[in-house]
Amino acid sequence: MTLTKDLMQALAPQGRLRASINLGNPILARRNAPEPSPSGVSVDLAREFAARLGVELELVEWKTAAESVNAVAEGNADFGFFAIDPKRGEHIAFTAPYVLIEGSYLVREASPLQDNAQVDRAGHTVTVGKGSAYDLYLSRELKAASIERASSSQAVVDHFLEHRHDVAAGVRQQLEADAARIGQLRLLPGRFMVIRQAMGLHRNRGQQAHAYLSAFVEEMKASGFIDAALKRHGIEGATVAPAGD
Repeated sequence: MTLTKDLMQALAPQGRLRASINLGNPILARRNAPEPSPSGVSVDLAREFAARLGVELELVEWKTAAESVNAVAEGNADFGFFAIDPKRGEHIAFTAPYVLIEGSYLVREASPLQDNAQVDRAGHTVTVGKGSAYDLYLSRELKAASIERASSSQAVVDHFLEHRHDVAAGVRQQLEADAARIGQLRLLPGRFMVIRQAMGLHRNRGQQAHAYLSAFVEEMKASGFIDAALKRHGIEGATVAPAGD
């Protein structure tokens, strides 16, 4: 697609490209002290996209997914990196996913729960990160269990333990790290959802802008850019999404 003046205006109306970066998902972006800027797959993609447009990149950093989504929805960033969800889709036009991540459940070692299907029962309380993809998903899907929300994805396990809830829900890699840090915790087998991570921009940016961003994502998958970025940052458990998915 030709990068016309109108298309540039839709993608980067301020003459620079503002990328909304969620530091709450360390699989995609994280800050490693004393580095001045965050690093990760989403940061690499943001830099490559800005280079394609020939404009300066500004990384707009947030601690939670909800804040990152709101930044794009409210016009405080030009695009971002989000898990695809129908609720978010009211304002955000998503590309196809570029990475697939598993959502899992974690319980205490002594918990009687042994299977994901046992979670959604009356009397059970599931801790989630407020505004996260799995919060939105489980808010729709859980019929009998109740949901309690921690302030962020990183705070889920500590909140779950402090309030003696039955289950913590989150990105598998984050839960595995917390289980290793704390001990006496275990993940239930399998997954309760696949988190489809995509790029996205506000719907008011127009169809051409969305098509250009979508084509960029497909190229990054096909070229091996995303796979190489996952390996470079030492990310395990996340896979490159299939073409066009």
